Amino acid sequence: MAEAGLNSERPVPGFGRGVFRWCVTLLLLGIVFVFVDIDRLAQRLAMVPPTIVLAVLVVSLIQIALSAWRWRYTANRLGVAMGFGFAFREYYLAGFLNQVLPGGVMGDVNRAWRHSRSAKRLQQLAIVHAVVLERLSGQLVLVPVVLIAVSGLWWTGQLNSQFGDAGVSLKLGYWLILPALAVLGVLLVSMTGFGARFRRYVRRLRGDVRRAFLGWRNALVQVGTSVLVFLTYMAVFMLMATGMDLFADGTPWLLVVALCPLLLLAMVVPVTVSGWGVREGVAAILWPLVGLPAEQGVALSVGYGAAVFLVSLPGALALLFRR
Repeated sequence: MAEAGLNSERPVPGFGRGVFRWCVTLLLLGIVFVFVDIDRLAQRLAMVPPTIVLAVLVVSLIQIALSAWRWRYTANRLGVAMGFGFAFREYYLAGFLNQVLPGGVMGDVNRAWRHSRSAKRLQQLAIVHAVVLERLSGQLVLVPVVLIAVSGLWWTGQLNSQFGDAGVSLKLGYWLILPALAVLGVLLVSMTGFGARFRRYVRRLRGDVRRAFLGWRNALVQVGTSVLVFLTYMAVFMLMATGMDLFADGTPWLLVVALCPLLLLAMVVPVTVSGWGVREGVAAILWPLVGLPAEQGVALSVGYGAAVFLVSLPGALALLFRR
């Protein structure tokens, strides 16, 4: 009885890390908002019309359908049967949970757990691997795109440190944002042991990686689907930029296209809730580097995050269904 009483007083596993990520999210957003003009930021956000939000919803539905199909294909390659209706519903739910829970991956963890509840023990590991590999498939496309975008910006001389012509209202502490992101990222990784867990996963996933990716047909399906999913992400960014009249103000659309993949990559870092704070901090750094106002990049980042959260809300209805 005494032992049971002691156990009941222990904190919920992971609760402390969740609170830490929420604190990091609020801290990073606070830092960004201190260094940018809030009024100009609010003006940009207020420009977005309802028609743009509706278009984002349509694009997001296409994105979820493509991602769910990629997950179903990956699972089938690992010997796990899955219907498309189930995959779509669970992926929508995972998107919603990723928006509201710390880390940005808890929805995917829940996706694997709900799928594995009624599966045989021998299939449970394959179910987990299907989710991990489906996520990996998207990153295998995003990382090369980011490298190409950065190389293009550097080669064309777009990256610079001249803020005067951009009308940027950043203070002296502007350059503290990037070191703060790095320190917080290292701190979180060291607290959670993410690096060690990742290395163990790589060793266990080796066989399933071959089944899911090797061969011209598998590679074509995985890369092709991931490219289409990436294009839907970019479409959301471009719709929001159009709604904020960024291009009407003379901002080169090709420059925005080159910068947005870096914001997507920043969201992958599991430091905050759904990339909030990290994404805005990176935007506040990148936009002045190419001679554009920081408020413009932060507004686009905030608008993107708000739109994605809004369109993810119907995913909560999937909680009414049981596996």
